[in-house]
Amino acid sequence: MERDFVTWLSTFRDSIATYSYYVDFEKVYGNVENIKIELNILNSLIGSKNIKSDFESILKKYPETLKCIPILLAVRNSEIAVSDEHGTCQFDFATQVCPVSEYSTFMEKSGLFDLLQNHLIGNLLDYVTGVETGLDSNGRKNRGGHLMEDLVESFIRKAGFEKDKNYFKEMYIHEISEKWNVDLSAISNQGKMEKRFDYVVKTKNQIYVVETNFYGSGGSKLNETARSYKTLAQEVDTIGGVTFVWFTDGNGWTSARHNLEETFDVMEHIYCIQDMEAGVMEKVFK
Repeated sequence: MERDFVTWLSTFRDSIATYSYYVDFEKVYGNVENIKIELNILNSLIGSKNIKSDFESILKKYPETLKCIPILLAVRNSEIAVSDEHGTCQFDFATQVCPVSEYSTFMEKSGLFDLLQNHLIGNLLDYVTGVETGLDSNGRKNRGGHLMEDLVESFIRKAGFEKDKNYFKEMYIHEISEKWNVDLSAISNQGKMEKRFDYVVKTKNQIYVVETNFYGSGGSKLNETARSYKTLAQEVDTIGGVTFVWFTDGNGWTSARHNLEETFDVMEHIYCIQDMEAGVMEKVFK
């Protein structure tokens, strides 16, 4: 049955965010737990009247506390570079390679001594929990991509397929070629390009290579995605026994609807979340 693009697009959703999408608190708590002892040692600096000498004493006696400094500035890396009128200096907080006095200078000039000495915070564990929560929120974009992958996988399983038996996650072109002895040079530029598909579903007579994505907001990337998947679908059509299937959704497509419609018009197997809910997996993967 021929599908209507406008009707199909109207079913696209604003969001597929789960409760854990916004902040992964388990990860936050785990990160804090890993440095809890060191943070408690540094807690003795809060309200100190001689914070510079107290800090240097702590660092000499407990050098492992050094690794906590970057997260106090909301930095994940163990190395921090700073520049001033004398040039650029690289501080390593994984190992104590600089003199203790240089680390105390860093603490002073970065504002951390003032933060601790003047009671601007009450407890470093609470403070770092807040920092970790803020940093984790930056990971929403990556989690958003995985949300659609996970959703598609749940429907693949619901259709009766088993992981690593007749469906596989994140397979490269060369892995597909080697596993099932199929020539995929038409989509690998004669072996010069290595692409990874989100999923591969294998039935008795067919190999289905699957891509998934969800776009809650627009952007130039969507136009390129629609064009590249259109080309990919046409290339896969030249390979016997292989079918390209694309699951996408999200109201971000509204801004790139014309490019998506061009792909929709020529690509047989392009589906949205409502299609999956209607049982399209059982109809396609056969």
